[in-house]
Amino acid sequence: MKKSLSWANSLDWFMALLALVAGLAVLQTFVVGKHYIIPSILLVVTVLLGNLAWYGLTQTNWAKRVNFWCGFLLTAHGLFALFWSKRYREVLGDQFEVICLALTLLFFGLTWMYAKQNRLFVKA
Repeated sequence: MKKSLSWANSLDWFMALLALVAGLAVLQTFVVGKHYIIPSILLVVTVLLGNLAWYGLTQTNWAKRVNFWCGFLLTAHGLFALFWSKRYREVLGDQFEVICLALTLLFFGLTWMYAKQNRLFVKA
């Protein structure tokens, strides 16, 4: 197995972080919010993200590719939000452009280095 904390595992760890946040959201909506349907839906998301993280960290090729495309979509979301978002602009105010651009560049860098280190699009 490759070194755990490296560019080759960056999106895998990001998926693990999202799974952890989604798991905490399941507990919060079930215990505090007293909801029963919403935690079930969040649990599905938690299981999917957790599996993507696990199989990505074990160097499974299909999981690496799915994690790459998730990173690509997050980058595209940030780029589109930079130009057309109303809600984020209202919430963040004058700092919107700086925060959105920084996050977009961060996800672009993570996704690019992830694909490069894992040789996802290099023909063998």
